[in-house]
Parts: sequence; structure tokens; C-alpha cells
Amino acid sequence: MLVGCPAEIKPQEYRVGLTPAAAQELVRAGQEVLVQTGAGAGSGFEDAQYMQAGATLAETAAEVFARADMIVKVKEPQAVERKQLRAGQVLFTYLHLAPDPEQTRDLLDSGVTAIAYETVTDRAGGLPLLAPMSEVAGRLAPQMGAWTLQKANGGRGVLMGGVPGVGPANVVVIGGGVVGTHAARIAAGMGADVTVLDLSLPRLRYLDDMFSQHFRTGYASAARTAELVAQADMVIGAVLVPGAAAPKLLSRAQLADMKPGAVLVDVAIDQGGCFETSRATTHADPIYVVDGIMHYCVANMPGAVARTSTIALGNATMPFMLALANKGWRQACADDPHLLAGLNTHAGHLTYGAVGKALGLDVMAPEAALKTA
Repeated sequence: MLVGCPAEIKPQEYRVGLTPAAAQELVRAGQEVLVQTGAGAGSGFEDAQYMQAGATLAETAAEVFARADMIVKVKEPQAVERKQLRAGQVLFTYLHLAPDPEQTRDLLDSGVTAIAYETVTDRAGGLPLLAPMSEVAGRLAPQMGAWTLQKANGGRGVLMGGVPGVGPANVVVIGGGVVGTHAARIAAGMGADVTVLDLSLPRLRYLDDMFSQHFRTGYASAARTAELVAQADMVIGAVLVPGAAAPKLLSRAQLADMKPGAVLVDVAIDQGGCFETSRATTHADPIYVVDGIMHYCVANMPGAVARTSTIALGNATMPFMLALANKGWRQACADDPHLLAGLNTHAGHLTYGAVGKALGLDVMAPEAALKTA
């Protein structure tokens, strides 16, 4: 199989879908690798490293898309990239289709077999290809929120850890999963007063057992959430429904109860955002203000630390990518139901239920897709 890796073209996206180490593993397995010139530069990987790994370089993305049997990326294909996808080709990347009907329609029209990192599962019920970026985004969220809190950036002018005689920032993290746990740990490490809210009592018990000396936990009832948000200097939205649009946790009306200059950091923005007033922003223009409340909603937050993110993602995706290349997508998914859970489109059919529900589209069972041409 010829595995292709184009350079990412989403604004301020410096990650790359294939590391030189991953390219070497593919070549050792007998596969061919085609990497666009300069694709790894943003993550600190030189073209020479890919060549040493046995990959071939392509001058343009068009060549990669035209020749490759499988395209490996980081972010969802942009409109110009989607036009180059074709039936019989495999796309392996983050997709986040539920809030993106235009991308979904383009992928269906192309006939491509698209496997989404964010819906691949594991035996424990986790999301192993989403977890590394959730860890990165969770750790970045308080850092970005602290920057937004600075008065020069429009925030309240509150220091996360305070100083002797002046209290720390009050931080509320909504969601106690991977993102929320890492966000809470970093915010607490910065000296903030942190509360994590979640609807799962077993998860709250786990967090309390492990981190009670660092932050508090609370049940995310509507009343308790509203009470704590009104007191917060920073609210980090860290909820996820696998493959589906994020639930809206705060309404615009609730912004009136918050402190002027308080900050909302929406880590769920890739899935449509978990605040009613959220809209995707970029690293070049990351914040905006609604009703006096600062919003940080960068859709590719881990791209800010591209080298760390690329290596972490590559470590997680490598075994699945090798299975797809060595066996072909059909046999690889038939052998591994967790990889099959990542199948989102095939031959013009939508194959992921949560996306179909979010967009009102018919869905073919992924098991049935294995039997189609």
C-alpha cells in the first residue's frame, strides 16, 4: 500500500500526520510512503529525516492525494483537500463530523473510506487516538485561559496563583474526563482554586480519591453549575460525547451572572462547542468577547505545541495505521471491532450513528459496510 501524508493547511496547524519514525515502521513492513515536501517542518522534522526513513518526497499535496491508497493526516480535510479524495481511498485522520454537515456531505460524495481518530475505541471503552490530544488540550487550557485573563488581553487581570494576601483565581472545570482531569491538575499546579464538575458519581469518587489534595469535585447539576460559574474567573468546558455534537452547558443568559472579564475556554469546540456563545477561533485570533465575557475557542489547540502533539499522536496511531496498511482497511476493521468503530464513511454511506443523529442523515451499520464494494 502507498501511504501518503500531505502538509496540513488549516490555519496555524503545525502538526503532521506521519512522523519519520512512523514512516520507517511502514517501510519496514513493506509499504511505500509518500510525504509532501516540508510537511514535518512545523513539528521540527526535516525532509531528510523522512528520506532516511525510506519515504519518498512529493512536491505537492495534489501528487500525494492522486497517488496514495491511504491518506494520513491530523486535522479534518479542508474543502480543497476533500475535492481530491476518491472512492477506494482510505482517509485516516480526525474528522469531527457531527457539527460539520458540509464536510460530511463532501466525504460522502467522494466515496472515500474515512476512519476518524476520535471514534476509534479500546477494550476499556476509551478513545485511544483522542486521548493524547485531550491530554495536551487539557494541559494547555489553563495556560491559555491564564493568558486571556490578563488585563491587556481583555480579562479580569487576575493571577492564577494569587500572591500572599491576595487570593488565587477561581477555576471551574466542567467535565471530569481526560481533558478535565489534566486541566484541573495544571490549573491547581498554577495555584488556582479549582473545582471539577461531572455527572458521573463513580468518576467523581475516583477524582476525589486521587486528587482531593489538589482540587475539589462537585456534581454537575444545573443549579450547582450555575452557582459556581457565577463565582468563577475561568470556566473550562471539557465535555465529550464520542462522535456527537457537544452538549451546550452554558446559555448566553448565564453570561450576565458572571464576573466581567471572566474567561470561557471551550476545549469541546471541535465538536461544536459546549457554550451557547462559542464559535471556533484560530491561534492567530484566538479570543473574542460576548457580553463582557472573554471566549477562547481555538479549534486546533494542540497545534500550538506541535512537536509534542505530533509525537504523542504518532505513538497512538501507529499500530492502527500499520494494521490498515498491512491488511487493508476491510480486513483490519473485521479483525478489530475497536478500529471498525472509527469508520465514519464508506462508498457514499455514513457509518457512524451519532453523526447521523446530529445531522439527520441515514446511517449504514459499519458491519454492513465491510460487505459492500
